[in-house]
Amino acid sequence: MAEKKVSKAAKAKTSAKAPAKKETAKKEAAKKETTKKETPKKETVATENDFSQYKNIWVFAEQRNGKIMNVALELIGEGKRLAAERGEGCKVGALLVGDKKDVEPLAKECFKYGADMAYVIADPLLKQFTTDGYTKVITQAIEKYKPEIILYGATHIGRDLAPRVAGRANVGLTADCTHLDISLANYIEFNEKNTTLNTAGLANEDPKDTKLKMTRPAFGGNLMATIISPTSRPQMATVRPGVMQKLDPVKNATGEIIEIKPKLSEKDIKVKVLKVVKSAKELVSLTDADIICAGGRGLGGPEGFELMKKFADKVGGVVGSSRACVDSGWIGHEHQVGQTGTTVKPKIYFACGISGAIQHLAGMQDSECIIAINKDPEAPIFEVADYGIVGDLYKVIPEIMEAWDKAEELAK
Repeated sequence: MAEKKVSKAAKAKTSAKAPAKKETAKKEAAKKETTKKETPKKETVATENDFSQYKNIWVFAEQRNGKIMNVALELIGEGKRLAAERGEGCKVGALLVGDKKDVEPLAKECFKYGADMAYVIADPLLKQFTTDGYTKVITQAIEKYKPEIILYGATHIGRDLAPRVAGRANVGLTADCTHLDISLANYIEFNEKNTTLNTAGLANEDPKDTKLKMTRPAFGGNLMATIISPTSRPQMATVRPGVMQKLDPVKNATGEIIEIKPKLSEKDIKVKVLKVVKSAKELVSLTDADIICAGGRGLGGPEGFELMKKFADKVGGVVGSSRACVDSGWIGHEHQVGQTGTTVKPKIYFACGISGAIQHLAGMQDSECIIAINKDPEAPIFEVADYGIVGDLYKVIPEIMEAWDKAEELAK
């Protein structure tokens, strides 16, 4: 009888374990299922193995009320130069976004300045720039056509839009570039002429490398940094207005117009533009000015810019400034010329009381005619000036204004 009882106890113990094992198995299966559901899908990033599908260079052809921004035409010219370096049939496409009436006529203008193609994204909802709307439709175009490089002007709109598009496309962005290269030989030549970089180490790099080398000032303009995007496409950069060279327009130039129908609704745009009011700051356009009257520390104080304003009004120019004056609070940043401000190429640049720091020279040395006024005959500004006047600017400028009136009378 004892043996029989033991047997029954063993059976009871075994049957108690069986449901426990089944319960554990169920829990493990449920856990795996939950993990599968909760694990988010990883964003796909282009790798070097599939870069072949990315082709051509795009330029965001920024327009406002049907007028294309000058920086867009400069970037088309730069895109043409980069396309020649890239080779392999690389073409330049202008990306036009806005209302149909505004953007369609601009395609011909883009062709005149070197664009091979114009990608037109038109919709009434895109008439006014909104970050949400523009980001969505440009991202859709990138996914479909896969450009290798996209360039934006470093304007208020470009600086707002470019990082959002880069984020959606899961790629990097280099901001405020002042130089671009694809060719390694051209990049080495640029550095040997303009920087103190020891280029000997670049000899080991692959000369056939086609990555975009994006150079921008860093640490307040005290050094130049070159950035590359080795693991993602498209490569994106914003470029400062006035830095690149616009090509001469070609009459009757033609190209291919590619119309893109955006998938966009009012729900996609979370901010509604009610009214656009131009402020006095926005009316300052250093990049488009033919004449710039710039003041530096030699003015002695903020009241000196009252004279500069009268001077600019007399000669039909705009007021510029050195960084030192902006940092001192004498005038707004929108007037700053230089590596950390605006790069300009006017017909005439008056440098009044500006010593000529490297950062300032980098932003104005390509002006057609530079006239420097300074008390110090050893000031570095005289090294780049076409004409130099050593003297008190408060005496010299009024005399120039008087002479300007006489010159206008003689011209009549």
